[in-house]
Amino acid sequence: MSDKQPEQSAAEEVPAWQPPRLVQARVASADDSSMQIEEIRAKIYPRSVTGVFAKWRIILVLATQAIFYGLPWLQWNGRQAVLFDLAERKFYIFGIVLWPQDVFYLAIILIISAYGLFLFTALAGRLFCGYACPQTVYTEIFMWIERKVEGDRVARIRLDESPMSLRKFRIKATKHFLWLVVAWWTGSTFIGYFSPIRELGVELIHFELSFWQWFWMIFYSFATWGNAGFLRESVCKYMCPYARFQSVMVDKDTFVVTYDRIRGEPRGRRSKKVVPSEAGLGDCVDCTICVQVCPTGIDIRDGLQYMCIGCGACIDACNQVMDKMNYPTGLIRYTSESGMLDGLDKKQARQRLFKPRIYVYITLLSVFIIGLLVSLSLRSPLRVDIVRDRGVLGREIPGGLIENVYRIQVINMSEQDQKFVLKATSKDIGQVAVLVGEGNEQEIDVPAFSNQWVPMVIRIAAEGAAKGLHPLTLYIENTDRTKGTLSAQHDTTFFVPNE
Repeated sequence: MSDKQPEQSAAEEVPAWQPPRLVQARVASADDSSMQIEEIRAKIYPRSVTGVFAKWRIILVLATQAIFYGLPWLQWNGRQAVLFDLAERKFYIFGIVLWPQDVFYLAIILIISAYGLFLFTALAGRLFCGYACPQTVYTEIFMWIERKVEGDRVARIRLDESPMSLRKFRIKATKHFLWLVVAWWTGSTFIGYFSPIRELGVELIHFELSFWQWFWMIFYSFATWGNAGFLRESVCKYMCPYARFQSVMVDKDTFVVTYDRIRGEPRGRRSKKVVPSEAGLGDCVDCTICVQVCPTGIDIRDGLQYMCIGCGACIDACNQVMDKMNYPTGLIRYTSESGMLDGLDKKQARQRLFKPRIYVYITLLSVFIIGLLVSLSLRSPLRVDIVRDRGVLGREIPGGLIENVYRIQVINMSEQDQKFVLKATSKDIGQVAVLVGEGNEQEIDVPAFSNQWVPMVIRIAAEGAAKGLHPLTLYIENTDRTKGTLSAQHDTTFFVPNE
């Protein structure tokens, strides 16, 4: 019995299409555990490929990185358009400023992201992983640098197998230098989302960054270098939780990268002149190019596996081989299990995608998105908080007056400096005077995107005032209506002492 027979028998046991339960590998017995360990340790040398899906990966890499690297440099009304200022506890997102009190919006955004992930996975599997995931995107960038410096697959294998020499050291050093430049640029940009990036550049040149700025810049840079340069597919195969729970959301109608086993088997090598049907062969020529181009090193012909990130590299590679053999393309393609087994065209297979679960996801996603947009549009750019001075609930002062002392916080979330006037009314205690600040004024200045805590005194006439607590409503509005109308109100109480 030859050494290849066990592998062939294992292949025969693989069903026509592995359903969404996602098989891990084609391993037949527990005695092969050492083989699995070697597979984890083995370095993968993906072969470069061209085609429709390769072009889409390039487009998505350029688009996502243009957003990531360019967004911090955008300006909005004289400030950074997108800035998550943790020190000041403000999140600037173009014309919106979120404060700690706006944690509700963060929760809604997380819910929208979750439902978006559910919907996208139910429709197209791990397509996000193959085209827009940061791990995939930076791996593609680092692999592009590696191919430019070291060459394509065969050249890289030969270089790694060769003994250390001056040439090998120079090539490896050049590659890692370029990797570190990209990683440092990425880490610096990441910090630019949390500190003003224009000031950050000056501080970096003069080595004036704070400890935590240095820490996170170095940490994120080395994380990018390590994940994209060394770990690569291991992150997708062994570390990413999304790869594990996607099987819950994938079913037989989900579009995934699929090998048409009915058409391709039995596989075998042959010349162009051989007619597959006459030779008892399928269309698969067993060239293994689909395995060579796979960034995670799997064989898609073994069925759908959780390690598949849906990048479509194997589709491009297989279509090129089919063109050379003058066979129809699509031996490996994006389709569903039901579409392949039932012989459906793309339109018919897509129609099966939309089932009650998909409509539930779309409905919930639409409700949360509309609710978020409506809430943001109706959100008042002025907020007021009042805290009573518990040490002095109420006291009589000369002039026949009773006063209560408070502290008031005025939050101006608009883009202009504002001057606010405060008034108060109560049905129980008659005329009310409101004085704020150290100078007991009736107006308060609050700069744009800032808040101020100031002392506030409310006074009433002591004559005729009933003892005890009285409800009181405080009104605040801006004085310059050319900057827009800003107003708010806050209910509190006024205490009239017994003596």
